[in-house]
Amino acid sequence: MTVQQQSLDALLSTDHLQADLKGHSVRGGVLNVTSQGAQFLILSISTVVLARLLTPADFGLVAMVSTITGLGQAFADLGLSEATIQRKEITHDQVSSLFWLNLAIGLGLMLITIALAPVLAKYYRDARIVNITLVVSLVFVIGGLRVQPDAILKRQMRFSWLAIRDVACCVVAVPVAIAMAWRGASYWALVALPLILNFTQMVLSWLMVKWRPGLPRRDAHVGSMIAFGGNVAGSYFLIAVSRSADNVLVGRYLGAGPLGLYSKAYNLLMLPVRQLSAPAGSVAIPAFSRTQSDPDRFARYYLRTVNLIMWIAAAIFGFLFVAAQPVIILMLGNQWQAAAPVFQILVISALAQLLLESTIWLFVSRGQSHQLLRLLLIIGPIIVASYAIGLPFGIKGVALSGSLVLLAILPWMLKFCFRGTQLNLQRLGRALLYPISLSLAGVLLAELALHSIGPQRIFSQLAVIAVSFAAAYALATLIPPVREELLSLKKLSSELRLSSQPASPVA
Repeated sequence: MTVQQQSLDALLSTDHLQADLKGHSVRGGVLNVTSQGAQFLILSISTVVLARLLTPADFGLVAMVSTITGLGQAFADLGLSEATIQRKEITHDQVSSLFWLNLAIGLGLMLITIALAPVLAKYYRDARIVNITLVVSLVFVIGGLRVQPDAILKRQMRFSWLAIRDVACCVVAVPVAIAMAWRGASYWALVALPLILNFTQMVLSWLMVKWRPGLPRRDAHVGSMIAFGGNVAGSYFLIAVSRSADNVLVGRYLGAGPLGLYSKAYNLLMLPVRQLSAPAGSVAIPAFSRTQSDPDRFARYYLRTVNLIMWIAAAIFGFLFVAAQPVIILMLGNQWQAAAPVFQILVISALAQLLLESTIWLFVSRGQSHQLLRLLLIIGPIIVASYAIGLPFGIKGVALSGSLVLLAILPWMLKFCFRGTQLNLQRLGRALLYPISLSLAGVLLAELALHSIGPQRIFSQLAVIAVSFAAAYALATLIPPVREELLSLKKLSSELRLSSQPASPVA
């Protein structure tokens, strides 16, 4: 091996992370949460503004295309990002080969999407779909260029750079989209937003990594990585199908208006879901991958991660369940009131969506992508069928049927996922017990307060709900087990502060 080759391979090494894996994980988690919080704020502003400048039909029209192209995006990187992150040892030649493969897949998907444009227009009975599809197809090439730089940043756990990049993308893309909508670009503003986000991410990722691809080599030995990534990509594709089938059915049989209401309610729900799962996943998969040889440590990392996420998520979604109507009106305006009951129904399955994401972390970090694919081949058709069952009852029926079915099959999914680990439903139940119980207590207290006081103004309703949840959580601190768990979270914060300090000479 030449000196140059050794230097290139060293750029991909993770040996330096082992000495402080916990510190990297904790700091990375906080950086990601901070970044996602900033993105959430910026994207929420875009949601508020664009919902008032555009119509539900505009959102429905773009959702018709993005639902289909989203399936391609789920398959676009062929799971090779996860292959790069998960692999214990990887070479420059291997990553270079994966890069060129990602780019080829992106180009292929772009051409397929262009060919499908008239088919989609005919299916949805709207000629405008053709031009929207042609423009949106560019996202596949952008994604193909971005996959491996992103993977290297995550593999190296360079979370501060990822946080800066992601916030910067929102700062660039959101004002452009709002300006387009303000100047009368209608649905083209919604088309431009994800394209600008993805392009900016791609450019910044290349600026942040020192690695540059070489020419592809036949002897790079990437066959096992492609097999692993193919299973991951197939799994992501099935997840995208199960999460997009409702939009496809609603758009085809109920039209752009109802789809606009449904998709906006769904996307508004998934915004906090993604803001929680994305940073957790970007930290969890590299961290879990480095601990897969230690089953006890692996299980403790997983339970700790899920427990922390649920303390945050359960309170948020409990609040949103009660405050669905005022939140929708405040965020989107009065013209979106019909989306409020759909939003409230979808909130029922929000925590299940997060736990579904966590199963992906476990399978991918253990290199068991075939098991993940096997699981999703079973549950995917069940979820799609649930949407079809609810379709005759309108968008509320679709939301309710899908939510209830996901909750019903979740225990079996988790049990399947925990095979071969020291995890089980009992241990997970203990990690979820207090966060979910307190959220339910907050929901009950808030509902009682609303019915007793009967506030009429939106801000008064939100204030009553917020105070009710605060009271429920404050009273819960009187329960010793709850207080102990909250103190453990405080200890985690102290560990973060210590891990962020430079080591002393003695250490």
